[in-house]
Amino acid sequence: MTFAEFNQSVAGGATVPPAGLSGAAVALWHDARGDWDAAHDAAQADKSKAGSWVHAYLHRKEGDAANAGYWYSLAGRRMPADGVTLAAEWEQIARALVSV
Repeated sequence: MTFAEFNQSVAGGATVPPAGLSGAAVALWHDARGDWDAAHDAAQADKSKAGSWVHAYLHRKEGDAANAGYWYSLAGRRMPADGVTLAAEWEQIARALVSV
């Protein structure tokens, strides 16, 4: 799946994410559709570094910097610098996850 196809699936009327996505990508899909709880559940269930990265992003989004920092460290990443928007980080993660 390309990033453009992933974005189309988010914007479409589907109620479930496309088949074949990783748990981390499913989490981003739910997040983009406004379902933070489903996104968090999917990220938490994905024990990979990618799952931890999305988990970190989600806690950053909710404003819990300390918890986000913990998950960024598990993902082997640093919290984005001030000025990096949530939308920019979402796109960065999504591109990394669906373009492989």
